Amino acid sequence: MMRRGCGTMRGPRVHGRAWSGATVAGVALVAVSCAVMAALSGPARAAAPFSCGGFAQLGGAQLLCSHVDPAAPTQICTYSWTLAGAGGSPSVVQGTFTLSPGQSNVTVYQGSGFGYALGSPVVLCQGRRRGP
Repeated sequence: MMRRGCGTMRGPRVHGRAWSGATVAGVALVAVSCAVMAALSGPARAAAPFSCGGFAQLGGAQLLCSHVDPAAPTQICTYSWTLAGAGGSPSVVQGTFTLSPGQSNVTVYQGSGFGYALGSPVVLCQGRRRGP
C-alpha cells in the first residue's frame, strides 16, 4: 500500500474518499456556526408602531388599525386583502391610509358582499419624519 503525505493520519473517510484537515475544519466551523445561530436566535426586539386586524364574516369585511407606539411618528400605510366575493370568486381590496400617534381602532376598510377572507390582510407602513 502506498503512503501519501508526510506520514500524517488521514481524516475520516466518506464514500471512499479521505477528508483533508481543511475539509474537516470547514465542516466543524459550519456546525459550530449553526449551533451558535440556533442558540442565539429569538424573537425580534423591534416592534411595529402599528397593529392591524381584519375579519370577514356574515357577508361583510372590516379592517381595523391602531397606532401603538406614542414615540413613533405618523405612519403612512398601504393594505391589500384578498376576500371571497359572491360565489367564492376572489376579490382584492387595497388602499392607503395614515395613522397618527394616539389613534386606535381606526376603520381602514369596510365592505359588504364577502363571504370569507382568502388570506390575512397585508399592511405595510412607513414612519413619516417630523420637521424639514
